[in-house]
Amino acid sequence: MSSPILFLLVVVYLAVLFVIAHSAEKRRTAFWVDNPYVYALSLAVYCTAWTYYGSIGVAATSGLEYLTIYLGPVMVIPLWIFINTKIIRISRVNRISSISDFISLRYGNSRFLGALVTLVCIFAIIPYIGLQIKAISETFHLLSESPQSDNIIQDSATYVVVIIALFSSYYGTRYVDASEKRLGIVSAVAVESFLKLIFFIILGFYVVYGIFNGFGDLFSQASKLEDFAKKNTINGLEGAFNWLFLLLLSASSIFLLPRQFHTSIIENRKEKHIKTAIWLFPLYLLLINVFVAPIAWGGRVLFEGMPINTEFLSILIPQKMGNTIVATMVFFGGLSASISMIIISSIALSVMLSNNIIIPYGWLDRFAIKSDSANSKSIVNIRKFSIFLLIIAGFMFYKYWISSSTLFSVGLVSFVLISQLAPAFFGALFWKRGNYYGAVAGIVAGSIFCYVNLILPEYTPNILNSFGVTTFKIPYLSTIANTFFWSMMINFGLYASISSSSNGNYRERNYAELYTDINDYIHNHENAYIWRGTANKSDIIKILTKFLGTKKTEQALKIFNLKYNLTDENDTADSRFIKFSENLLSGRIGTASAKIIIEGVAKEDKISLPEVLKILEESKENISINKQLTEQSQELRTLSTELQNANENLLIKDQQKDEFLDTIAHELRTPVTAIRATSEVLLDDDEMPAEIRKEFLNNIISESDRLAEIINDILYLDKLEAGMIVLNREEKNIVDTYHKALKPLSHLFEQKLLHHSEVNLTKNAVFLHDEGKMIQVFQNILGNALKFANHQGMIQTKFQETEECLKISIFNTGKTIPEEDLNYIFDKFYQSKNQNILKPVGSGLGLAICKKIIQAHEGEISVKNKEIGVVFELLLHKKSKK
Repeated sequence: MSSPILFLLVVVYLAVLFVIAHSAEKRRTAFWVDNPYVYALSLAVYCTAWTYYGSIGVAATSGLEYLTIYLGPVMVIPLWIFINTKIIRISRVNRISSISDFISLRYGNSRFLGALVTLVCIFAIIPYIGLQIKAISETFHLLSESPQSDNIIQDSATYVVVIIALFSSYYGTRYVDASEKRLGIVSAVAVESFLKLIFFIILGFYVVYGIFNGFGDLFSQASKLEDFAKKNTINGLEGAFNWLFLLLLSASSIFLLPRQFHTSIIENRKEKHIKTAIWLFPLYLLLINVFVAPIAWGGRVLFEGMPINTEFLSILIPQKMGNTIVATMVFFGGLSASISMIIISSIALSVMLSNNIIIPYGWLDRFAIKSDSANSKSIVNIRKFSIFLLIIAGFMFYKYWISSSTLFSVGLVSFVLISQLAPAFFGALFWKRGNYYGAVAGIVAGSIFCYVNLILPEYTPNILNSFGVTTFKIPYLSTIANTFFWSMMINFGLYASISSSSNGNYRERNYAELYTDINDYIHNHENAYIWRGTANKSDIIKILTKFLGTKKTEQALKIFNLKYNLTDENDTADSRFIKFSENLLSGRIGTASAKIIIEGVAKEDKISLPEVLKILEESKENISINKQLTEQSQELRTLSTELQNANENLLIKDQQKDEFLDTIAHELRTPVTAIRATSEVLLDDDEMPAEIRKEFLNNIISESDRLAEIINDILYLDKLEAGMIVLNREEKNIVDTYHKALKPLSHLFEQKLLHHSEVNLTKNAVFLHDEGKMIQVFQNILGNALKFANHQGMIQTKFQETEECLKISIFNTGKTIPEEDLNYIFDKFYQSKNQNILKPVGSGLGLAICKKIIQAHEGEISVKNKEIGVVFELLLHKKSKK
């Protein structure tokens, strides 16, 4: 494929991403906003060009070691329910927008610590960004079969990088508040994650089944290679130690990488989305790694003895077989993997760079004299410039420093560097004694050790003989595993020892309590913030207006006053207002800068550590009491609601009873009146013709039978409800029972021109049942269908069986039942409740009797509306079957 055509396709692809991001951001439909799968797929930004190319290269040259990068996260992902939920809550209540804010806030909201964490991340991730650009550039030239140029202007990859930088700058800075959710970017990343997985799976199937005859054939040929057996083991105990440290390295990186912190914490919209992520993300990692080894060994077989870069086997294989389509798909899959990482990492780093270095160390004074619109514009421009600068820095890093390095090696170095945040990060979550001095000492010492042992030797080989390498080298560990082990020992040792031997200030202890016990303070975090001093609300409001504008400031203050039932009359700011104001500013300028800004107009008194502990204890007790009161109040509300519902049900039942008695009285009065009137006529007219007299006597008998039927139904239902009717169950053919019920009604069906059909799907229709009672059920339902079926309508009965039960469906065309009445159709008061709408012909007890008979059979009965009628469904559980 020619270079111009491929470049044009890349531009089109990036334009599609732009459209997706723009559409998601503009429309904000539920598909993008409230979709746990979008959230889970965005986490797959973890799978970069390292996954697409580097893992295959490692599998081909070193064996199974690449698996450690994915097994580590899979091992700890189940803990996300606890750990990530905790981190999300901490970040949400404190308006945290980056991992540097998260760490620095815990250790006293230190400006220096925030800057230190930012620098560690920048120095660790810029080479990683360069790694992605290297993959884009080299695969672009590989696919287009064009030579790489040292001239930046003539290199097509340069323009791809510039487009990515512009895209990231535009969509990564749409909000001044860095803690806002970037829906457009996350949606585009989720789509890219889906595409790169699909393209990689297609490549895997192509290699395994298109080139070879399945896994068996591929590995059979690969097993003939000399190093196949050796590279498909973990190489004994020594290899196991390397695996152990690489697993720990990748397990910590899934929490600490800026892009992972951003997607999993900052972009999380609902905590419940984590429940989807903890199974979907590991599944994603499994699927994308299923074909890594087959592709690697398939490439080794196809290119045996040929000098190639094994990291690009995924493109070289389809190229060798002349399949440009698959090769192009792989290129765009790798492009997706690279772009996702570059975009999210550059956004996360730009927020850290602006909020923890540029703004707190150079722009705060300028913000104090400018308007809110000017300040917002400055903040956005700083972040845009930061994103563009970081991506270009990554490009320069690739061009001049890592062009000859492997993707896997650069990625691992970045992981080791970023892991230096682990002790301070996890200590912030679980250890209250951890303090600022311990965190700083650990991070600085661990980072220096990493640079001495990993970075400097890469460019100054004589450093290999330095004190650091020779003294700390463990023979059976790889350089990466060895450096990770010793740097963690030094880092954690300093963090733990210094923190244990010294006391942090009151602010550290305050945040230590808020972090470790966030679940206790989640709804009262402002009350748990300790601050004592003098400050005026009016002064702080002026500061807020400089950043938020008048309208947003007024809205925020209104919410605050409503929350704590306050008025604007009192101008004295308390600790709650200080914390509230710092949170409003944190998303825009970072937690450290927010603290500095507020300190400029507030005079804070120092508080001793014993006072802090006392206040925290009192605060915790108050929160506990409030929680108990809230629970008791909720219980009382629940009980009140239940009593109210019960009372309403009693009133309804009482009304139903009255209506039922009215209906029964009416039904009893009708035949009695008819009997009396007919009897009076017979009594008064002695000369009545015999035929008329006989007809009148027949009417008396008919009405007497109807009267007896109503009374019998009432008594029978009462016995059913009291459990006094004993079923005489026998194993008989249920279809035959139905026919016996149907026979007396057949002539009535014919009179109304109703079409009756029957579908028997049972293999053996012999079931345990009371034939007489089931005939009564069938006749009641069929009689009901007869009354309400339309003229020349249809009645259909279907018998079906499963392993557990028999299902009988009786359907009739005609009027449907009002939806609000479906729940009451089997209630003995149903007809009387609706007598103004639906005048009953009988007593209204037929369906109630049916329900009791079916329940006595331990079955179920229900009714549903269909488009053209109603269907009654009976479920009878099998007892025995012949």
